[in-house]
Amino acid sequence: MNIFVLMKRTFDTEEKISISNGQIEEEGAEFIINPYDEYAIEEAIRIRDDHGGEVTIVTVGEEEAEKQIRTALAMGADKAALINVEDDLDDYDECSVAKLLAEYLKEQDPDLILAGNVAIDGGSGQVAPRVADLLNFPCVTTITKIDIDGETVNIVRDVEGDSEMIETSLPLVVTAQQGLNDPRYPSLPGIMKAKKKPLDELELDDLDLDEGDVKPKTETVDIFLPPEKEAGKILEGELEDQVKELAGLLSKVI
Repeated sequence: MNIFVLMKRTFDTEEKISISNGQIEEEGAEFIINPYDEYAIEEAIRIRDDHGGEVTIVTVGEEEAEKQIRTALAMGADKAALINVEDDLDDYDECSVAKLLAEYLKEQDPDLILAGNVAIDGGSGQVAPRVADLLNFPCVTTITKIDIDGETVNIVRDVEGDSEMIETSLPLVVTAQQGLNDPRYPSLPGIMKAKKKPLDELELDDLDLDEGDVKPKTETVDIFLPPEKEAGKILEGELEDQVKELAGLLSKVI
């Protein structure tokens, strides 16, 4: 089975992020594999182990993404491809990324494409469905279980607190939701093997695309941090007085 995982390098949102002139300062920031993509990587490895084939990690970004790609290879993926846009694109969005990925994937004869449900930095959840549309593949989002029997695929997906069962077929695009699995940590032998696993680097010319083909459809106007929370208020005095004061405070909020 020819399995691909769409992976994104994202800011570690549990670490401090600084904003300057409406942009996130990358210097000093921590980067990780998008956590939802880790579920996709883990599931891809499990499916390969059960059904055979190869798992390929695909990323659109810059050379710095190699660290996260090698981590995915250390988890157990077989090979990877980096579509490097550093020298070709000053700006790109979900539409651009989907076009780049689809152009690469249409030559790879994929059976199954997995991705995270959303990226924790942007949260749009657009890339995988856009790729599916460009490839004319069925797409099922927010999956929490997947079983493959030949060409038939049975899926359980999360639908805001409930579950939906879907039967579809390969080739297929799915996006992973929390609860699908528990992603493994890279082992020391896996880390050593990852250094020697194939990593292909491609540019726009390799995909027969030019800058106009992947022009972004959206523009980021501003990026800003949420306002700091005000300090909490401790009510003092007799209980009856505290209740009256609390009621007065709540009336100003409602």
